[in-house]
Amino acid sequence: MSLSADVGLDLVKSKIKRLTDFLDFYLKIANAHTVDFYTKDVWNELVAVTPETVISGILYPQAENTREGKGGSVWDQSQKLNNVAAYMGITRDHSLPNLGVCTPLDNLQQELWGDKQKEMFLKTSTFMNTKKSHEVEVMSEIVACFAKYCNIQQVIDVGSGKGYLSSYLSMQYGLSVYGIDSSTTNTIGANERNRKLERYWKVYQRQTKPPTQISEPEHPKEEQMHNVENVTEIKEQVGLVGEQAKRTETLRGHGQSLIQTPISTTFGDSEIYNKNNGETSAETFRSDEYYGSENAFLEFLSTDAVEVASQERQNKYLDDKEKERRKNAGLEAKAKRIKEANLYSPITLHVTSTTELHDIASDVKDSMVVGLHTCGDLASSTLRIFITKPEIKAVCSVGCCYHLLSEEFELLDNKEVSSQGPWGFPMSQYLRSCAWHCGRNARMSACLPFERVTFGHAQLPLESLFYRAVLQVIIKEHFGNEETSNTVQRTKVKHVGKIYFKSSSFVDYTRKATEKLGMDSSKMSANLIQGYYDRYMPRMKELEAFNLLKVALAPCIEGLILLDRLCYLKEQQNVAWSALVQLFDPVKSPRCYAIIGMKK
Repeated sequence: MSLSADVGLDLVKSKIKRLTDFLDFYLKIANAHTVDFYTKDVWNELVAVTPETVISGILYPQAENTREGKGGSVWDQSQKLNNVAAYMGITRDHSLPNLGVCTPLDNLQQELWGDKQKEMFLKTSTFMNTKKSHEVEVMSEIVACFAKYCNIQQVIDVGSGKGYLSSYLSMQYGLSVYGIDSSTTNTIGANERNRKLERYWKVYQRQTKPPTQISEPEHPKEEQMHNVENVTEIKEQVGLVGEQAKRTETLRGHGQSLIQTPISTTFGDSEIYNKNNGETSAETFRSDEYYGSENAFLEFLSTDAVEVASQERQNKYLDDKEKERRKNAGLEAKAKRIKEANLYSPITLHVTSTTELHDIASDVKDSMVVGLHTCGDLASSTLRIFITKPEIKAVCSVGCCYHLLSEEFELLDNKEVSSQGPWGFPMSQYLRSCAWHCGRNARMSACLPFERVTFGHAQLPLESLFYRAVLQVIIKEHFGNEETSNTVQRTKVKHVGKIYFKSSSFVDYTRKATEKLGMDSSKMSANLIQGYYDRYMPRMKELEAFNLLKVALAPCIEGLILLDRLCYLKEQQNVAWSALVQLFDPVKSPRCYAIIGMKK
């Protein structure tokens, strides 16, 4: 594989056409709303087999049945689904792995990175959960590869959230990162997390160095003075145990001359404890490596920190001008070291496709823009920023939350939505010329985790969906006047189902939900409400099976959204190379595809 061997625009268009022709008919499954499942008798309208047949055919398919079913018809003469094996075969054929447009990650890494062994200084599993650790390690490596390939040192992380990717890019790969998030809470949390990580950065780096890289000290006793076996000794060396004024400690920065300074602040949150027994860790740290960066070390110093006594006596003989010059030089050097050490800068900003780079920072230069699970339109805006800003040379975007995308040609009540855009979907001129639209329910279906459900055996939130569907029956039968129906139609997307987690029973759920919708259910007895639950409980399997049909269709809808974004890049004159790459294990991280591009 070569970066020059690009997947062509014509091929991408042909696959989009194949998907739209397929989805023209199959979207009726994805767009069937769970809320209306019983009120519109969705199961009997669209499916001709039993729920058990659908469940077993999707979760426990037999290879021979699948092969036999692929050649058969999915639908019967009344256009109801009656062949689950054929359905699974055709949806699989229209998913991204089988469309022949994805660039293999292994090939891409081999070309960009070669056989070089990656040095993992900082273990993500130390401060991230398994899912996030997997995502950050894989994506940061590919971002670092492209940054090196494009000779870029600066990265703009859009929708950076808690800053995991940004921190790792800066510490593991030495990239200067601006982490942009619209949430002030996320930015504050990212700042605090980044500060703590910097303290432990050199500790992790030393722990992962091969023994051969650590030379034996010429004078063991002298080396011992620079090693700390536990937090108590660290405190003693920085003057926090005993009489602080009587002690000083030599701390070494990033290649700077040695500084001796009394410490007068508390140790704060830098203590490292053994989680098993609550005692201080007995691992050996070098004091200069413990602090990790000049920035962390300088937290303990005042800006006018005095020098050692002998230097103070020497300064008495310096004139005021020389003293001022030396002081200013020291402050400038200190500020420079802080800037160099703090490679990750969290910023609070609401980013759109029209955001100017000078709104992010005054010193933005040739950069790469990235986004790890950017929600809704933010993924589309990331690609537009890449296209329109000359300073942005490369992009790596992994989107999510497709239900939050704005659609240019979405239909509501048979009327086109009127708005100015720019739209999240479709992006490409090719798909826009078709006036294609998915619909919110279909985009919601695209978020369903196919591999996690079918291979990882993850459970869908079935009972909460069931509660909401039965609630709709109650609303229709007891609050069925036209005004109330219109109110429900407007509010049924207000996440009424979240009440489920605060409810002790279906009766309690119904009371809370109707109150939220502005309805009075006080005249309905608990027995009456419970009766609805008991009536539809035997049909709960229908709801489970139908949602599995949506799960199987999800990769096809997601594929269309992602191919539209890839087509958009390939339509641009200033893009030299672009690709759709599966970065993550879909069982660990269902939104696993990245759009990657480089400018000419």
